[in-house]
Amino acid sequence: MAANFNILIVDDEEDFRVTLVKRLQKRNLQVFGAESGQKALNLMEAMVFDVVVLDVKMPGMDGIETIREIKKTNPLTEVILLTGHASMESGIEGMKLGAFDYVMKPVNIDELLEKIHQAYERKLIQEHERQ
Repeated sequence: MAANFNILIVDDEEDFRVTLVKRLQKRNLQVFGAESGQKALNLMEAMVFDVVVLDVKMPGMDGIETIREIKKTNPLTEVILLTGHASMESGIEGMKLGAFDYVMKPVNIDELLEKIHQAYERKLIQEHERQ
């Protein structure tokens, strides 16, 4: 199933980010990567992303700060948080800020794909409701 929506993977762990981007691209998804919250926001000024997969624990601007900024400028962009380090509180805090859902690391690629598609469907519904 080819999808023509843009996904942004934001994670400071390069091996994880690059691998995840490649694995999703192999499934015919349009996927881009950013290594920090600030890079993600810069990319989002230049391109429209439908779904952002965002690591919570990053140096500098963490995932919680990043989602706050994303929701200010792109309220319909759906965000899926990646939480590791048993940081469930961050996942819950992110949900309060408007995250679609959160996924625990290590990531199950099929579970993540399912959530990405669900998040995209929700974005389409919200866009339709705004028209």
